Amino acid sequence: MDEAVNAVAAALQQAHRSGVAADALQPGAAALQTLAQAGAVHWALGRALDWWATPVPLRWKAGAPDAGSPVTCAPLPDRGIWDSPADARAWPMQMRGVEAEIALRLGQPVTAAQVARLTPESVHGLVDAMAVSIELVDSRWQQAMDAPDLLRLADLQSHSALVLGAWQPYRRLDWQAQACTARCGAAPAVQRQGSHSLGDPAAVLLPWLRQATAQVAAIPAGTVVTTGTWVGLLQARPGDLVQVAFAGIGQASVQL
Repeated sequence: MDEAVNAVAAALQQAHRSGVAADALQPGAAALQTLAQAGAVHWALGRALDWWATPVPLRWKAGAPDAGSPVTCAPLPDRGIWDSPADARAWPMQMRGVEAEIALRLGQPVTAAQVARLTPESVHGLVDAMAVSIELVDSRWQQAMDAPDLLRLADLQSHSALVLGAWQPYRRLDWQAQACTARCGAAPAVQRQGSHSLGDPAAVLLPWLRQATAQVAAIPAGTVVTTGTWVGLLQARPGDLVQVAFAGIGQASVQL
């Protein structure tokens, strides 16, 4: 690892262990310059903090703000992955961001050689199931969402925890017509239609698999990836019941 990766990994490791956010302006943090360096921080943290019970992480997040931006991804710690309905009242969080997403699950293992032959069309055949998901968003940086993009990426794209609804067989839908509703406590419901940033949640699959198989020999069957928010980043409060529903797909909830 280079000095920038070491410095950022050390700062985030300390933040995870102490519960005290690190300063994104500290010496060394600004030296992080590439997506590859941010990805190297993920693996350094995972090894140092013993995040995964399996040789290859089984849950990931992936997404992009728009079709003109690169898809980025991060492997997620086993701790903090819950089935819906979930209870996060004892989960430590500085902020309580909420994202409503669709999670996809691989039905077979995937190697780098297979990924090299995939197309945006054929990649759908790897997916066996989908589920409504809620990502809880937090930051280990004092600057939170105002921290530089690469530092937020290094911080697992500001991931805190993931709630997964019931799985159902994957099918290709008219995503432009897909309706989504998210509620955080007593705040007005947020309703969206066709609002995925890439138009289709499965659009993250091929870039994610390319990045992931550059790090590991194969991605196991049953691996789950979340695909990006449909409602932006919502702000919840302690005590809120967060509920997300995608019409015709399912729902998920978590008590904060």
